[in-house]
Order: sequence, then structure tokens, then C-alpha cells
Amino acid sequence: MDFPRRGLLAASTVGGLALAAGALKAASFGNPDEPPQGAVNAKNPASLTDPGPHNPAIVSQFPGAFSPPATDIGDLPQYWASFNNAPKRTQNGGWARQVTQADFQIADSISGVNMRLTSGGLRELHWHLAAEWAYMTYGNCRITVLDPDGQVYVADVKEGDLWYFPPGHPHSLQGTGTDGCEFIIAFDDGHASEFNTLLVTDWIAHTPPDVLATNFGVPESAFANIPLHDLYIFQSNLPGPLDADQVAAQAGRSAPKYPFTFSLASQPYRRDTKSGTVQVADSHNFTVAKTVASALVNVRPGGMREMHWHPNADEWFYIMQGQAQVTAFSAGPNAVTQNFGPGDIGYIKRGNGHYLKNTGKSDLRFLEVFKSDHFADVSLSDWMTHTPPAMVAAHLNVDAATLAAWPKDKPEVMPL
Repeated sequence: MDFPRRGLLAASTVGGLALAAGALKAASFGNPDEPPQGAVNAKNPASLTDPGPHNPAIVSQFPGAFSPPATDIGDLPQYWASFNNAPKRTQNGGWARQVTQADFQIADSISGVNMRLTSGGLRELHWHLAAEWAYMTYGNCRITVLDPDGQVYVADVKEGDLWYFPPGHPHSLQGTGTDGCEFIIAFDDGHASEFNTLLVTDWIAHTPPDVLATNFGVPESAFANIPLHDLYIFQSNLPGPLDADQVAAQAGRSAPKYPFTFSLASQPYRRDTKSGTVQVADSHNFTVAKTVASALVNVRPGGMREMHWHPNADEWFYIMQGQAQVTAFSAGPNAVTQNFGPGDIGYIKRGNGHYLKNTGKSDLRFLEVFKSDHFADVSLSDWMTHTPPAMVAAHLNVDAATLAAWPKDKPEVMPL
């Protein structure tokens, strides 16, 4: 029997759509989406090739972006950046490089700086409009700061130590010891720039000589040899003994009630498991730090900073050692996986779920930094194990024995 041509076309179209719909269905464990995503669902091998121009070194560095897991979906603003490709401002005495919101759009609450000072190298006397929080990653440094009450603080810091200078507090930094220092700075403003600070040499050079003479009570000639440009970072002599500098700077004044430095690395562990450790510094123990809270996290090989989110602030994190896989999750759903290594920076928006998985053979060591007076996180497993079990089972279709095996003590770092 002959069928009209239109009928044949309609029948073939419906059949084709049915076959296509069947082929597109994933909806299984590890393949939750329709149409299915990820290399595991690419039945045609050509789907995995990249014949166009590409950089093999970058591809190998970012497997999560080049071949995302099938559970990734949608898109998020790029939450990876790095000091490794940030231009350095190098001078005789050290260097600095930065990543601000101008470079890293998602990071609107924190900007970051990486700085190196030689032995004797000075970051000149200056102040900022934003608060400055810093972590020493290497060596030794002497800091000075004056608070608005006229109290003076001079201290030496070493690897693992912090400092915090509230907005407008004038300060200086100088590398000491045999090889100076290196450190990470976080400003509590994503727009803040290390290269746009208020420098004492700039102000002096751009003040009329008669005003300088009146202000300091000395002849104009006393300023005849001042620098006519800023110094920023410059080489100087090593400072003298700490106690002598403290006496000279304080000139009979008292030290501030709360110190501007703190040893994060020597703090008791907030969590200490077989898979890693977490140490925290915020205004509860580092009293002066009113706008920046932080955590130092160490994840051993095979471990993972558990699935969690932060209810009070965005997270700016900095990888100091090791390799990490991170997936960020937000409403939509959107889930995007990225890879991080030493010198890289990540930024997770407040409330967005995420984890950091150690994908290397050495410890993964990183800083978590927040624009907040306190550290806070919510653990997914802690929530699930402190919700009525029947309710969790109804949501996730898991049995009572499985629920009973989940950790109930908010481990923060889990073994894989």
C-alpha cells in the first residue's frame, strides 16, 4: 500500500525524534543531565578531538576545563587566576605583582598582592584606603605601624605569621635575615591596587618647601636632598636590633593594646584528622583583624577539603603547595570544575558549594581568606547528619545504614 509522501515524512520525523530522545537520555548516577555531558558520553571519538590551535601545556594543566566531569553543567564566571602570569614590578630591593578585580572580575571583595623584599629591601613608608592582611610565605620581615592614637608597633615576622593594618594606618615593611622575605597580601577591597598607594616620598616631594619647613620646624634647606620621585621598593641597610628600633620608634609611648601581628602557623588546630589540618585566624584570636578572617588548610595526598560553603563572605583562596581540583556549585544548576597549582588564586562566591581535592602526590597547602571579622563554614555532611534521617532518606533515596556511616563531627578534611 502506498502512503502519501507527507505521511512518510511525518512518520520518519517522529521516529527520528524518539530515537534522538532515547540517545540523549542520561539521568543516571554520575550522568544527571539531558542531554548528557562529559567525555564518558561522547560515543563518537571525534567529539573528543581538538584539531584547531591550542596550547598542550595549558591543556595538561587544566584537565577540569579541557575535559570536565559529566556532572558539570552550565557556566560560572571564571574563578581561577594566578600570580604566575601577573606582571612583576621589579626594583632594586625586591618586586611586587598583583591580581585585582581589573584582572579577575569575580573577585569584588578582595584583591591580592605577592611581594618579595631582599635582605634590607624596603617597601617604603605608606598607607592604604583598604585594610591590609598578609601571610608570610618565606623568610623574615620587620614591620612598623602607627595607629591613630599615636601608639607605635614594631615587630619581626617569619614564615607562617600574619600582619593586619586597618585602613589609613601608616606602615613599612623591610626584608631581614640572610635572604629577605616573600609574602601574600590581601586587601579587603577587590579594586584596591598595590601600585596606587599613598607614599610618604610622593607627598613630601609635592609639598612646597616653606610648608615643609613650617610643618617640621626646620629650615627649608633641610629638605634640599629629598627624592623627587617615589621609592616604592628600594635597597637599604639591614635594620638594627628589634628592641633598639622599638625604643627609638616609641619614644616613650606605649604599644597598642592589641598586636598587629599573629602566628597563624603555630595556632592550635581547629581540625586535625588523618587527612589534614585546619588552623583559623579571625577577630576572636587575632583581635585587631576586624575585616579579614583566614584559615590555613593542609590536605594530605588522597584527601579533600570537604564539600561546604561559607554563609558570611566570599572566599579568596591561594595555593601555596600541591595540586587541587575544585568544583564550584551555584543555583541554576551551575557546576564548573577547575584545576589549581602553586601560585594560583581561586574565588568562590558567598553561599556557593565547593570542595578542594588533593590531586597530587604531596600535601596540598592553601590559605582561605574572607572579608569578614569571623571564619564560618557550613559542612554538607554535617547538615545531612543533623537532619532527621527519614527526611534525608526521602530526599536522596539512601538507606539507614548508609546514613549512619556518614561523618557526624564536621571533619573539614576527608580521606578519599
